[in-house]
Amino acid sequence: MARVTGKSEAVYERLKGDIESLRLRPGAKLSEVQLGEELGASRTPVREAIRRLAREGLVDFVPGEIARVAAISLGGVRALFEFRMLLEPEAAASVARAGAADERVAVPFGELLERLGEFDASFRALDAAAQARSYQDFYDIAEGFDQAVIAACGNPYLARTIRDLRSQTVRLRHLSHSGPRRMLTSLEEHRAMLRAVTRGDAQAAEAACRHHLAQTLQALIDSLTGQDLVAGAAGPDIQVDIVV
Repeated sequence: MARVTGKSEAVYERLKGDIESLRLRPGAKLSEVQLGEELGASRTPVREAIRRLAREGLVDFVPGEIARVAAISLGGVRALFEFRMLLEPEAAASVARAGAADERVAVPFGELLERLGEFDASFRALDAAAQARSYQDFYDIAEGFDQAVIAACGNPYLARTIRDLRSQTVRLRHLSHSGPRRMLTSLEEHRAMLRAVTRGDAQAAEAACRHHLAQTLQALIDSLTGQDLVAGAAGPDIQVDIVV
């Protein structure tokens, strides 16, 4: 049983990473047999991984039918960001308040601010091709900020709810950063959030977080209604629902 569980975890992590990075596109078929052959696993751990991803909203799965990577729709994106705007600005504000009361809370945010400055300097010096290859470095910093907020916000229910949304938000991150211009804009938005938290300014942290979410939503809308996602579609295996 432990061997099956371990294999299922490995398959889950691989599929989740491929879905979040868009290597597996929205609407792509997930054949248990094909995935098992590609990943060197039997159908049981593959099926368990698919069901787990379905519970997280990353896979559409009906028993007896072929599973597919969950579609990305404008309606779903809007609903997700409306919910995030209720949660994350308050979480950022609470972390800033906690940092004002205990400077140790702000330490990881100060470290992230330094990393962001170093990345900014190196990113601007690269050519376009090298910039595209360095996006993951920025994603790591952005993810570090999100995880630091979850760890420090002080409300376990708020932290758990934000954490449960991470799979959806990580997948959308690759769509929202559609080019160097948006990358640099997002970088400045994260700089504003980090500075506010390290200063212990709850009002500024809340405002900066809300602004970042609004700008990210607009970038996603532009991406979904443009050709970025549709152009990569492989025929009927991609579903883009733009009903708002």
